[in-house]
Amino acid sequence: MKLNHKPLSPARIEMMPLIDVVFLLLIFFIYAMLSMAVHHGQVVDLPSSSSAALETQEAISVTIQDNGSEVLLFIAEESVSLAVLVERLRDIKLATKSTKEPEVQIFADKSVSYQELFKVMDSVKEAGLSKISLQAVASKQVYETPAK
Repeated sequence: MKLNHKPLSPARIEMMPLIDVVFLLLIFFIYAMLSMAVHHGQVVDLPSSSSAALETQEAISVTIQDNGSEVLLFIAEESVSLAVLVERLRDIKLATKSTKEPEVQIFADKSVSYQELFKVMDSVKEAGLSKISLQAVASKQVYETPAK
């Protein structure tokens, strides 16, 4: 008994659907990365640093602005005074459902004095938060040579 076998054609991989899927994945990850770097605070002129890195973890943002005659403090976009800062940070720490301690990111204007910055850092530590990071803008050259 003789069986008729049809010759098998070689398997083909269709490239067009594969390219479409890869393109859609690329777009998805681009939009996902853009939405991760969101700052929930006031706009300030940050100092520059060559070792500054992008923070992707959700954190409490404290912004310090120099208004000339006084220093303005913000938690996210809510204006607070230095006297109320400790109390508000404690409330936020208690409201956090995560088991890890929340990080505090301090965004200080370039013109804010060193003393004012340390007052805010002391208030953050007094609230029971020890993970503090000072934010800066990444730059290629940190030290500029003075013009002669």
